[in-house]
Order: sequence, then structure tokens, then C-alpha cells
Amino acid sequence: MKQVAIIIPSHNEAENVPLIYQAVQTAFADIDGYAPLFWYINDGSTDTTLSAVQTLQTTDPDVHYIDFSRSFGKEAGMYAGLSTAKADLYVIMDADLQDPPSMLPEMIQNIESGYEMVGAARVDRTGEPWLRSFFSNMFYKLINRISQTQIVPGARDFRVMTPKVVAAILDMSERNRFSKGIFGWVGFKTKYLPYANVERQHGETSWSFTSLFRYSIDGIIDFSDAPLTFVSWLGGISAVLSLFALIFIIIRAAIFGDPTAGWPSMVSIFLFIGGLQLLAIGVLGRYIGRIYLEVKHRPIYIAREIK
Repeated sequence: MKQVAIIIPSHNEAENVPLIYQAVQTAFADIDGYAPLFWYINDGSTDTTLSAVQTLQTTDPDVHYIDFSRSFGKEAGMYAGLSTAKADLYVIMDADLQDPPSMLPEMIQNIESGYEMVGAARVDRTGEPWLRSFFSNMFYKLINRISQTQIVPGARDFRVMTPKVVAAILDMSERNRFSKGIFGWVGFKTKYLPYANVERQHGETSWSFTSLFRYSIDGIIDFSDAPLTFVSWLGGISAVLSLFALIFIIIRAAIFGDPTAGWPSMVSIFLFIGGLQLLAIGVLGRYIGRIYLEVKHRPIYIAREIK
């Protein structure tokens, strides 16, 4: 039997742990020649997620876990699972059952037919707040326009990968990780299967609108230098406009005089130029901040226990 590592990052998913386990087992009943090897990554949960995994472990020796010393985030959880598990195929999926395990037979069948990575992409966002859906769609359009790394709209982290793909992903050991971009950057023969949105079974998502917005900004910075190009052009345009404004002010003062000594015009120009400078410094700061975090070479995660 070939082993398939099922990597499940989990943060406060105590109720969903046994449900995703059973759903995956049911899916593998329709997959000949493959057996699941479960790897739960407990990402600093404050509920009984770890206890739920340990309960499963007492009845199934193919259940394993990595217990983080604190919450390092889903990206670190995926990296930890991929770097620790040893298997013939690798699967990443969420614990909340929004990634349908029933798709696994078709995904693995596509791997057997020659694909090296098979992912899932949502074709709708039914049940999701409209504002989140709107900004998510805008994000995919924006990043695919400004980045050379293309990301399939609606693509999930849910996917099946061969060891060759996983090795390439692990070679990208950057601390600030945006896996959707990494999956696209490594290439390989890839296929995405469409599916309708599935709402989570229990609990509440730890992804707020603010955290998703920050995550999207990280993705743009990690896979595009377009913001730097934008502020460079903006600086050049503002310099040209300022020059024209200066010429206009000089001509006006020479012809009509300047009873107010020119302070309104100067204040406006100073505020305009100052605002552009702060914008440029802010964008540069984001990139420099990423460099600062990378050169520290801190570990992507710290495990309290691997079992």
C-alpha cells in the first residue's frame, strides 16, 4: 500500500478533528492501493484539539501530530507537516471540512494519470460575506496582473502533491511564506478541480477580514515588485508636476504680483510632496521589513512535541 500523508493544520478545531479523520477514511475506502497517514499540526490551540488527536492516536497508529510551542500560523503548519512526514504522496487540507475529502479519489487518479500536483479551486463563495468575496476576487485579479507567478482564482491550499513537488517547496525555506504563490512558482504539471463552496462544520474561522487583508498584502510583496515600481513612477510624475507648478507660480507672480507672499501654494506643494514621500517610505519599509525578518534566520516553527 502506498502511503498518503494527510497534513491538517489545526487551530482550535477539537470538534472537527474526529470528523475530518472519519471523512478521509471514508474517501480512502474508494481508493485502491493507497492508505492515509494522518499528520495533525496543533497550531497553539487553546481548546482540546491536541487531546482529540491523542484520542485518535490510541486507536490508529497512523495518526501523528506536531504540537507547536505557540501559534505560528497556518503557513508554518503546512511547512512543518511537509518537512516532517514521509510518504508516497502528500495532501494538505483544512480541518474544518471546507476542503471536501470526497475529492481525494479523483485528485489521486489525476496524479496517477501523470499530473504532479492536483489542487482544488472554488467556483463560488456561497455562504461567505459579500465584502470578503469581493476583496478576494479583486486580490486574485490584482496579483495576477502585477506578478509573474499566476494564482488560479479560488485556488485552495487543498491539494495532492508528489514528493518531487514537495521537495521543491521545501527548498523555498523563506520565513515569510505565501503558499499559494509558492505552489504556482515551483511549476510542475498541475491541474485544478472545480468545486462548490462548503461551509465549515463546527467552530469559527480564525481568519478575520483584517488578517486576510494582511495576508494578501504579504502575498503581493512576496511575489511582486510592482509596488516599488509604482512609487518610483509616482515620484517621477510628482516631480514633473511640481516643476510645472513652480513655473506657473513664478509666471503668475511676475505678471500679477503675489499679495499673499505665496504661502498657500507652497504649503500645498509641501503637503503633496511630503505625502508622496511618506507613501514611498512606507512601501520601501514593507520590503525592508521582510528582509530584516529573513536575515534573522529564525525557525519557521518550534515544536513542543512530534509524535
